[in-house]
Order: sequence, then C-alpha cells, then structure tokens
Amino acid sequence: MSRHAAPPPGRLDLCYEDDPELLPAAEALHRIQAHVPRIDGTEDVSLAAALGRVLAADVVSPMDVPGHTNSAVDGYALQGAALPAAGAEATFRVIGSAFAGRPFAGTVAAGECVRIMTGAVMPEGTDTVVMQEHVVVEDGHVRIAAGHRTGQNVRQAGEDLRTGQVMLRAGARLLPAALGMLASVGIARVAVVRPLKVAFFSTGDELRSLGEPLEPGQVYDSNRYTLHGMLARAGVDAVDLGVVRDDPARLREALDAACAAADVVITTGGVSTGEADHVKPLLAERGQVGFWRIAVRPGRPLAFGLVGGRAFFGLPGNPVAVMMTFYQFVQPALAAMCGVTSPSPLPLVDAECPERLRKKPGRVEYYRAVLSRDPDGRLRVRPTGRTGSGLLHTMHDANCLIVLPEESATVAAGSVVQVQPFFGLV
Repeated sequence: MSRHAAPPPGRLDLCYEDDPELLPAAEALHRIQAHVPRIDGTEDVSLAAALGRVLAADVVSPMDVPGHTNSAVDGYALQGAALPAAGAEATFRVIGSAFAGRPFAGTVAAGECVRIMTGAVMPEGTDTVVMQEHVVVEDGHVRIAAGHRTGQNVRQAGEDLRTGQVMLRAGARLLPAALGMLASVGIARVAVVRPLKVAFFSTGDELRSLGEPLEPGQVYDSNRYTLHGMLARAGVDAVDLGVVRDDPARLREALDAACAAADVVITTGGVSTGEADHVKPLLAERGQVGFWRIAVRPGRPLAFGLVGGRAFFGLPGNPVAVMMTFYQFVQPALAAMCGVTSPSPLPLVDAECPERLRKKPGRVEYYRAVLSRDPDGRLRVRPTGRTGSGLLHTMHDANCLIVLPEESATVAAGSVVQVQPFFGLV
C-alpha cells in the first residue's frame, strides 16, 4: 500500500513534497505499477507460438475433458457393489477387454468384469477399476481380496474441464500447462496481447561497443548485453540503440528515436547527479519523470516516468545495479503493461546463513548468494563474496539473492534469512 496520498486523477505526480530522502522500495514499486500505461493490440497465434504470451481474452471450454468416463490404470472394470467385504474374497468372470480408442461393446453384470487399459472408456454397468497388480488371474476369472472401494481408479467425464467453463482468464501468461489445456479441447489458435516493444541504450563517454578499441579510461559496455538477455527472457521485442555519448543533442536524438520505436524506453547511466548526467534535464523537457533515490542496495539511483507517452526507466550505470533494478522494478512493470493479472513477485524461501551480514536499517539490501541443501535436508545460503555493484561476476556466480528487509539490522551468523532464488532469471 502507498505511504502517500494518491495524486489527483489525470496527473502524473510521482514525487511529493513529503517524500523521504530515500524512497522505500515498496513505495517506488507501487507508484510504477500505478502509472505504467497498458498496451493495446492483439495477435492471433498458433498454439506452438503461444508459449510465454499473455492471453488477450477469456477462453471457454467447448467440450468436457475428459470427454468420457475412463480408467486411470490398467486393471479390471467391474461393479463396485460386488466388491468383497472385509475379510472376504470375490471371484469375477472376465467377459472381454477395453482399450483406449476401442471400447467394450457390451454390458457388465454383477459377478463379471472387463480387462481394461488406461484411458479406455468404462464399460456400461461398471464404476470401479481394480489394478491388475491387485488381482489373481485364474482360468478366465480373477480373484479379488477385500480392501477396495467403489469408484476407485476411475476418471469422470468433465472432471478436468466442463463444457462452457472459463478455462483460462485474460491476462494469464501461457505456460506449458496452459498450452496443454488448450490442446486438450482442440483449440489450435489463441488471441494474445501483442509483444511489448522496448528500446534501450547506454549513456557515457567512457563506454565503447564491442569491436571498438579501448583508449585509457574507457570500458566496454556490458549493460546493453545484460539488458538484452533479461528483455529476451521477459518475452519482449527489444530494440538496441547502442551507446550514446554524454552530449545533450545526441541524447535528445536517441530518446526521440526510442520513443518512436517502442512502448518502453530504458537507459543505463546518466540519472545520478554528476556534471555529465544530462539525462535528467532532457527528460524534464520531453515528459513527466520522477527521479528517486530508492532505499535499496545496490541500485539506489532510479528514474521512472512517461516520455512521449512511453514508459521510461533510467537505470543506474553499475552492472549489478542494472540487474537488481530491472528484476525488482522493471520486470513486474513490463508484465503489468501487457495486462498480466497480478504479476507474481519473485518467490522467497527461508534458509540458514552461516555468515554475518552487515546491514543498516532503512533500506532493502540484496546480497548475491548461493543456495544449497545440506545432506540433512536443510537449506543453507552463502554470499558469493565481495558486494561491489560493479562486480558482475558475482551475479554469474550466484543462484539467488539474500533479501534483508528495510527494518532489518546486521544479521548474526547462523540466522535464518529470506532468499529470492533466480530460477533461471540470470
């Protein structure tokens, strides 16, 4: 929940007079989610091309799934009322077989059974299947001991999906299970939200693109490649505008090109308070942007707003800070822009940390770390080492983040901490 009153309708007031020096992370995320524009436009795509896309409209099931009551196992179909009581045994005569796609044509009476395979339609007169491992077969009959119940090992028609049921809601991201659900009712194409377009560029006189020679004091631009990978994982169309020098005219040209090409503009560097940080005044000309110092570490400097009707994110220049701010603030915003209903936060798990973690209350801190499970089954987590926001290898070495909340102080060795697993994000 926001810590400040909401702005009047129609205004993009991102900063308030009573804002603290460092804006709490939860408040920054709240304001971003409240102000990002939702994109319009849909596409009709094949099921094979729909993975990861966002559903544009509710999907109603045109049929029951399964379409018929069938056996969940290989075994013998019979009347449950004929099962033996406790301590007794019953014998059933086998009168035929039922296979998936080849049903048994007759009716099964009391004292009879049908050999049935997984997925086969339950024969008329039967409501129960006894697994083949639980019978004794003798001369065209089976003997069944007590311990079974009526209705066991049977899948009812429509128990997965019913005709007319809303099976998937608009705003759902289509993951493998959803694709299987759609295929199970014969749907070959779906309407999805068009891809979000994101243009990005790096700023700084010291940056060089790959293939260019380095002069003293210059570095290769890694942020664009990291951003490209994260955007690809997010399923958006990315437009790389390269490196832009710290020159107002070039920055203005790049910003206008980005706004013309995309729904979202992301820059790295140039949103701090240095003499060469020209992005801030330029954005003030072009749109409404809130500049914040977020109470997080790493990743404190962040800009967000609307420029030329496009969502704008000005990320820090340090490589680790770029990744942190992207995953914590930009990625959920991109999902919201596509209409994803209730974008899920990255999950948190508890793990024991054998090391002391230094921390000051008043900001959220993220430690790059490695999560593992001890032989005794307990989750343990260890920091990857040095915490500088320019040390990109520490993100590569990590498989999670230790998340120390705003109110937390230094954590003693052996404490249980919250951990945010990457789950393939990086």
